[in-house]
This record gives sequence, structure tokens and C-alpha cells, in this order.
Amino acid sequence: MRSPLAVFLVAAFALSWAVTLPVWLGGGLSSPLTRVCATLMMFTPSAGVLAVWLLSRPRAPFREWAARTGLTFGERKGRTWLLILAAWLGTPLFVIGAMALSAALGLVKLDLDGLSLLDAALRAQGVPVPGGLGAVAAVQIAAAVVTGPVLNLVFALGEEWGWRGWLLPRLVSARGVLGGLVLSGAIWGVWHAPLTLLGYNYPRLGSWAAVYFIAFCVLAGIVFGWLRLRSGSVWPAVIGHGSLNAVAGPVLLLGDAAAPPDEVIAGPTGLVGLAVLALVAVVLLKFLPVRLTEPEPAA
Repeated sequence: MRSPLAVFLVAAFALSWAVTLPVWLGGGLSSPLTRVCATLMMFTPSAGVLAVWLLSRPRAPFREWAARTGLTFGERKGRTWLLILAAWLGTPLFVIGAMALSAALGLVKLDLDGLSLLDAALRAQGVPVPGGLGAVAAVQIAAAVVTGPVLNLVFALGEEWGWRGWLLPRLVSARGVLGGLVLSGAIWGVWHAPLTLLGYNYPRLGSWAAVYFIAFCVLAGIVFGWLRLRSGSVWPAVIGHGSLNAVAGPVLLLGDAAAPPDEVIAGPTGLVGLAVLALVAVVLLKFLPVRLTEPEPAA
């Protein structure tokens, strides 16, 4: 009998490399296909979940499968909605807080008056630069906070249904809460290799970005995984993931073009962000412990 875990991992990883092959063949991250391929890659973990379901014998009814893999709102819907709200509001606070802390520690230079980095980014995209850049920055960040989780909903679900919906409960069942959270986050980080080996998220590191990003994924995965286990639903993690993807970019553009933020050290994905995530993870696991309450996903 096929191992469900092997089926899931082979499908998710093989497809991720397959859909990003045009990036590798087309000049790396500068390829015009990078954004399209990165978006398609986000659906490969869900493809892994569907592969497990389709190959399982006997095959569970999809409604039951959806419940087991977190697509419903769990047994305590009120708690799930509260955690969705917490993820929606808490993720921007984390991103903005990590950037503010980086500035306070002297690790990043902000340009809140001239917004030179935002100016440079708009010019690089061929977008006319308006006179009131401050208003543009405020609108961008506000829109990312309010609508980002919704606009990114389908794409974030493409990842979260696989990592937190199917994989995490299985690993927690086998290795305990902390072991499952750490291992699932590490696997999530390694899965990004088709892009991070090209320097994605950390262009200064080159291929070493693939190693560095694993640390971020482990810590962020603990927080997203806590949301999943605490609610019995994948949706709070989906909202948190979607919000992170929406808010991080506009906030980083508050930096100074003359001394752009060092993404390895500053901001939400740098050392400062890792430290904040580690603190959040410790607080959540210590004061609001979680356990696997739903049955292990069907094989």
C-alpha cells in the first residue's frame, strides 16, 4: 500500500519543481514568468492532499475528508472566528512591529518623509510617481491590511490545506505537538527551495537563502500551526498567511533607497522578525497549549 505521507510529499515537491522549471530555464528570478510560477507553486501542497485522497482505499467521502483536513470551521466555530480575527489583525501588527523594532535598534533606516524606496519601486515598474507619496504608502498598507487576506485567500489556502490542513495533524499524531510543529515547518521551508535557491526573499544570500528561510518557516509554521490546532480549522492559518504575503511588501518599502533594508537582519523575515516570532511561539505554546483533538486524517 502506498504511504500517504510519501504520496503527499512526492506530489507537493515534484510539482513545485515542475511549475518553477521555466524560472530556472528563463534567467532566474528576473524571468517575467517568476510571479506566475510562484503563484502556481502555491497550489502544489493542495495537489498533494488531493493525490492522497484519490489514491486512498477505501476513499473517504470528500465531505468527511474536508472536515478531517481542516476545511470546516471546527467544533467551536466561535473560537475559529476569533482566531481568524486575531490572525487578520495580529499579522500586520507583527510585520509593522518587526520593522519598527528594526528601526529602533538601528538595523534599518526608514524614509517616512521622502519614501525614496517606494519612489524607486514605482519608477522601476514604470508607474508614474504621484506627488503625495505619503498618501500612496498609507493607502497601500491600509489596503493590504484590510483586503489582503481576502485577495490572497485562494492562494494561501493552496499552501495551508497541505501544510497545516493535512500534514501537521499527521506529524503531531506521530511526534507530539512541538515535534510536529517544528518538522512540518521545516518541510514547508525546504519545499520553497525551487525559488529560495535562486535567492528568493533574500537576494543578498544567493542560494543560501534556501537554508535561511527554513528558520523563518519553522517559527512562522509554529504560529500558523498553533492556529490550526487551536481551532481545528485551517482558515485562521490561511488568513494569517494571506495577510503576511500582503502586508510585508508595502511595509518594507518604507525604507530608504540609499540604504535599503537588509532582509537578512531587519523586518519580518530577518533576524528581528525571527526573534519576535520565537517569542510569540513560546508565549502561545506556554500559556495557550494545544493538542490534536480531531482524528488523524484518513489514509
